[in-house]
Amino acid sequence: MTTHTEDSPTTVEYAPEHTPRLQWAEQAPEVFKAMVRLDAAARKGLDPKLLELVKVRASQINHCALCVDMHSKDALAAGESVERIVQLSAWEESEHFYTERELAALALTEAVTVLTDGFVPDDVYDRAAKHFAEAELAQLIAAIAVINAWNRFGVTCRLVPGHYRPGHR
Repeated sequence: MTTHTEDSPTTVEYAPEHTPRLQWAEQAPEVFKAMVRLDAAARKGLDPKLLELVKVRASQINHCALCVDMHSKDALAAGESVERIVQLSAWEESEHFYTERELAALALTEAVTVLTDGFVPDDVYDRAAKHFAEAELAQLIAAIAVINAWNRFGVTCRLVPGHYRPGHR
């Protein structure tokens, strides 16, 4: 990929874009449609900026480049700052960028996404439960589970980042 910016006459040569392994949504359209409906149901009642922070963080952990790209752009479109998005990969060292509620959601996102101990620790769950009513907590857990499912499709099929535009799904 070659790019030329208006600000600079210099041409930059980037690595070539890879080809997806499989266009799974085309090959399993009913599953894709069900995932879209599940995603819509999981997001109900959640603050859009918080939801996008959670989606970006889970996607970073899972190395889903497509989802990091998509949800970073969606977060910006929702009014999130570049600084807070950039700091997500080191949120535990950058706690002062986030509210206690957001920190609880990010900790829960990490615990649900990385199940290396086989469970979500009580202290992480209890911290989230202090900041979210039960119905909202249930929605947050659902949203975390759904983004993890999307990430698995994206990573397995090597879906290509860089082409997503907010509002054009």
